[in-house]
Amino acid sequence: MIKSRLFSAVAAAIIALTGALVSAAPAGAADCPSGQFCAWEHSDFQGQRANWHGDDGWWEGYIADADSSWANHGIEGPGIPSYVQVFDSAWQGGDMTLCLAPGQEVNWNGVANDRGDSHRWAMGC
Repeated sequence: MIKSRLFSAVAAAIIALTGALVSAAPAGAADCPSGQFCAWEHSDFQGQRANWHGDDGWWEGYIADADSSWANHGIEGPGIPSYVQVFDSAWQGGDMTLCLAPGQEVNWNGVANDRGDSHRWAMGC
């Protein structure tokens, strides 16, 4: 009887722990490759996507001043810049419109909408 209760208690603890781990995982709604920063031309991660693994001082083409949603799927680790700072001018000039923490996804932001022209990876915001 004691073994049965012990087994039931251990099984319940494992199920509770597993459920907590599953629910703690991020949803990952944005389709952005691992190790990259992505920006979409429309909200909710819709439209054309641009993605980068490093800094870009001058966004060209369809995404410059046309960014409406963003995802930071960068790599985290000691000494690795894992935050993404987005700027409203080329070469990381002007105002910072948005700063994304590691793993952060933003489906729309009224302040940053249609303003991005460059970005850099940084150690923080």
